[in-house]
Amino acid sequence: MFALQSPLAEGAILADEVGLGKTIEAGIVLCQKWAERKRKLIIICPAAIRQQWAAELINKFNLSAVVIDARTYRQMKADGIPFPLSQKRIVILSYHYAAKLQDELRQVEWDLVVIDEAHKLRNAYRPSNKIGQSLQRAVEGRKKLLLTATPLQNSLMEIFGLTNFIDPNIFGDANSFRSKYVNAGGDLPELRARLADFCKRTLRKQVLEYVKYTQRRAMTQPFFPAENEQALYDGITRFLQREDTYAIPSQQRHLTVLILRKLLASSTQAIAGTV
Repeated sequence: MFALQSPLAEGAILADEVGLGKTIEAGIVLCQKWAERKRKLIIICPAAIRQQWAAELINKFNLSAVVIDARTYRQMKADGIPFPLSQKRIVILSYHYAAKLQDELRQVEWDLVVIDEAHKLRNAYRPSNKIGQSLQRAVEGRKKLLLTATPLQNSLMEIFGLTNFIDPNIFGDANSFRSKYVNAGGDLPELRARLADFCKRTLRKQVLEYVKYTQRRAMTQPFFPAENEQALYDGITRFLQREDTYAIPSQQRHLTVLILRKLLASSTQAIAGTV
């Protein structure tokens, strides 16, 4: 209902947590479009899950879909189909192949473009992101439904990237978004309010009334290192705290130390090989 609520919106982001049925939600939206006799429907997703999408659509929704890659595209051309993307069924493309076909994608008046694992496009606004830029041009002006469990991972600019992919006019350019919401004193309540119109996130704790998850109980196991294990731990700690070693690059110091700590907690063999 949220994805279909506004006929004027350029698109929506469904950002439910993992396992809460974003694929099913997108399938329901596709069914609605199909019922309205809107047949120009496309799904763009990672190559590894193209067949999974096709199977879900036919098994759960009785919607016919075709996965188009370089081989099937050439075969359709050889069979006398001049425009393989113009189908009476849902078209499924990988990110890379969709970017390659951007000029042909632009020629189709898509009724709905579904983007799965949409967090891969969080940097699409950057000129250096070739695939993201190609996809943005390919589906510009079309209604889009973005699916991602992780719309935000490291920076608020990722939210801007996804929003900009839907409609570049929502927040303006990257600099104005950064100055208004990201920099010190950013107006986060206003950002939440504006996102609420087109971004919907459901958490697992919100569906406990309907979904009975398996109870998981953490058990703490006490562990006391032997003398030689403690000596190794102390020695590695002293080494990691040294400021004058070439072994740890200063620019990646935090990440390198974190990795070495994890290896140290794993086994003596793991840390020995790395050191």
